[in-house]
Amino acid sequence: MSVLLAAELVFRADGTPYSPLHDDVYHSPAGALAQTRHVFLKGNGLPDAWRLKPAFTVLETGFGMGINFLATWAAWRSDIERSAALEFVSIEKYPFSADDLRRAHAAVIDDPYVMPLALQLADAWPPLVPGIHRLSFDSDAVGLTLIFGDIADALASLRAQAFIADSLYLDGFAPARNPDMWTPSVMASLAALSSNETTFATYTSAGSVKRALRENGFEFRKVAGFSGKWAMLTGKRATSPIETNCVID
Repeated sequence: MSVLLAAELVFRADGTPYSPLHDDVYHSPAGALAQTRHVFLKGNGLPDAWRLKPAFTVLETGFGMGINFLATWAAWRSDIERSAALEFVSIEKYPFSADDLRRAHAAVIDDPYVMPLALQLADAWPPLVPGIHRLSFDSDAVGLTLIFGDIADALASLRAQAFIADSLYLDGFAPARNPDMWTPSVMASLAALSSNETTFATYTSAGSVKRALRENGFEFRKVAGFSGKWAMLTGKRATSPIETNCVID
């Protein structure tokens, strides 16, 4: 049985988790949970988008420490009008070990409501072998599907299953540090996994990412980034993509 290369947990001097492999940080020094809530929850119109639906599905490119999943799970749990089910599918080529996941969460999670969820995640963490790993929480109302492996292969597998996402979290390290996560072919696969109502959000506004999105039928706008970052992108799958420069709070 093949084993994946595990991510190496390293902390910078300011306490921010850092990837030596990609020479980039896992989140802003201003806060992991706060960044997720601004970029991915607010950027995808959550929690409003899942309210009163039978199920809501998120597809994420780059699980990392799982902060996006944990923040989404916590927001879903606290919403009395939440969807009946939450499905979260995430792709990760270099997952952490369970022990390093616990260490990372202990260092960066400052919310007493989220920390118990992090402990549940670490306790359920699968072995670091390639393939699909299905985890369930909250009496099976919350499903986490982890796909350990290359993003192109993972997206092809989802396409074969006729998977469709309600929201896309375009994460992973910066395009300059991890270009394989942001290619036009990746965006084409994501478009094939989207309906015309599928939303997306990402912390980057790099020109190469905007071009790849536009070429594959996503409309987007630049909005204010997190913690002083000038811009990020939000948008949805559409037939006539148009970029605007509208900035929101």
